Amino acid sequence: MKISARNVLKGTIVEVRKGQTTAHVRIDVAGAIITSSITNEAVDELKLEKGKQAYAVIKASDVMVGID
Repeated sequence: MKISARNVLKGTIVEVRKGQTTAHVRIDVAGAIITSSITNEAVDELKLEKGKQAYAVIKASDVMVGID
């Protein structure tokens, strides 16, 4: 897989929850859960299901930092 994004995190799918048009896919990456909102069509095309290995690919133009 060759992509321009630099933040590629490999993990295991722990949950796929489909809604009317959008699904939430939760991926466990070394104990941290990353949640992605993607189309139901993408879930079906990629055959995403609990227990399968997947990559969370993060491409953001801004990263915010906050403190208490």
